[in-house]
Amino acid sequence: MYDSLLVATDGSEAATTAIEHAVGLATRLEIPVYGIAVLESRTEYDNAIVDPAEVEQRRRAAAESALEYLEEQAAAADVPVETTIRSGVPHEEVLAYADERDAGAVVIGARGRSSFKRALLGATVDRIVRLADRPVLVVGDAE
Repeated sequence: MYDSLLVATDGSEAATTAIEHAVGLATRLEIPVYGIAVLESRTEYDNAIVDPAEVEQRRRAAAESALEYLEEQAAAADVPVETTIRSGVPHEEVLAYADERDAGAVVIGARGRSSFKRALLGATVDRIVRLADRPVLVVGDAE
């Protein structure tokens, strides 16, 4: 079916559920998992109150934490895992990494950290689904 999975995470509840789904599927199929967290490059801060370096540091720490969760889940299930943090436009970076690793499928949470939590699909998820040249498994959160 698939020879590997790529799971994208932003640390949201839906992304956490996607990680658990990807690790469970990888366990059953005996395949590796690749994980990616993308630091959005299009976000600009021109407010003197917000220190861009501090914001970047917090975003990177959140990405590292999300990927640590994936690594812990994969290790507990004895699933090989490789993770990366990229900077750029999220859907572009996810699709590029899927190509680089020749991932059999992409697993992503249905909604990310956007303020529009009740939207059917997040903008990044929508773009990945529309532009991917491989299967995309969209996983809902516990709600």
